[in-house]
Amino acid sequence: MAKEDVVLFVWEGVDRTGGRLKGELAARTEITAKAELRRQGIKVVKIKKKPKPLFSGRKKKITTKDIAVFSRQLATMMSAGVPLVQAFDIVGRGHENPSMQDLILGIKADIEGGSPLAEALGKHPVYFDELFCNLVHAGEQAGVLETLLHKIAEYKEKTESLKAKIKKALTYPTAVIVVACIVTAILLIFVVPTFEELFKGFGADLPAFTQMVIELSRFLQSSWYIVLGVLIVIGIVFVKLKQRSPAFNQALDRLLLHIPAIGTIVHKAAISRFARTLATMSAAGVPLVEALRSVAGATGNIIYSNAVLKMRDEVATGHQLQLCMRQANLFPNMVIQMVAIGEESGSLDSMLAKVADFYEEEVDNAVDSLSSLLEPMIMAFLGVIVGGLVIAMYLPIFKLGSVV
Repeated sequence: MAKEDVVLFVWEGVDRTGGRLKGELAARTEITAKAELRRQGIKVVKIKKKPKPLFSGRKKKITTKDIAVFSRQLATMMSAGVPLVQAFDIVGRGHENPSMQDLILGIKADIEGGSPLAEALGKHPVYFDELFCNLVHAGEQAGVLETLLHKIAEYKEKTESLKAKIKKALTYPTAVIVVACIVTAILLIFVVPTFEELFKGFGADLPAFTQMVIELSRFLQSSWYIVLGVLIVIGIVFVKLKQRSPAFNQALDRLLLHIPAIGTIVHKAAISRFARTLATMSAAGVPLVEALRSVAGATGNIIYSNAVLKMRDEVATGHQLQLCMRQANLFPNMVIQMVAIGEESGSLDSMLAKVADFYEEEVDNAVDSLSSLLEPMIMAFLGVIVGGLVIAMYLPIFKLGSVV
């Protein structure tokens, strides 16, 4: 059943000593809710569905950060000795996001119905990917679920931290450029026409630069909707191609790897994700060939993803991982040597964890360096755009002053 089938019931009852009790319980149906209460030794007096708040508002989207926080909360609960079902109940009821609450309570209901945790999570692939489910399955099989949940929580937190660093590198310059474009459009559409009316009384030819800006202003005034429509169409086409075209995504990811400064961050981030994911799965005892399939989807770049899938096929035929990485021609020599040492010493997971730590720090430093580099460049860009428009408008006034 889907998570939407889980209902929250409000109940009142009597325990074995005759004491009055009341509370809330998540269950599929009223019958299963009553059965669960009877199992707890409670005689149900009254039970009904909990009414929704009058102003409950729209449910918020479940983010990857929500999943990361949930992983850490569940791991902490189990470390404290809280039973799995009760841990789900505590985490679910305490969550601020109603959508996440429904998801957690739905998984709890599946577990109460006899499903293993990995199977219950696997019913929600949008939120719990193959990597997550494989690690949970390995933990259940080996009887070390608590340890694996801690590794999953650490992995999710590290991954989210890495994503945040990359967003930090791209958000600031993008926002400034967008604001610069908006300011430029406002100046061209509303301010330049005022100066144009003033210049008509000069009775002299305008400088070429000023005339060019005025022509651009006239075009935007008469055709701004065309420009806006073209930008919207380009945006829609870009999103659709990114969603549906593997060839476009591959070309885009390849382009990102070759952009100065940004390409370095993308390279290091992909290597960090590769190392962190493979280290986590190796520590969980997942076979290398099976682990590489999940690792491929976690690299965040199609070029690296395709390379890892090719490495997986080669490892399946008996090749060493470090040799396959060398053939891929994407991994630095230091990473390959660390993997080789790990394979020889039987400590691949710890070596990969060290590689991941190193490259996460490298990404952090690269983001800081990029921010320091971009700030003066963005200021110069804004100065050229806005300053150029101001100069273009005042050139005729300066020319007039020199004639007088």
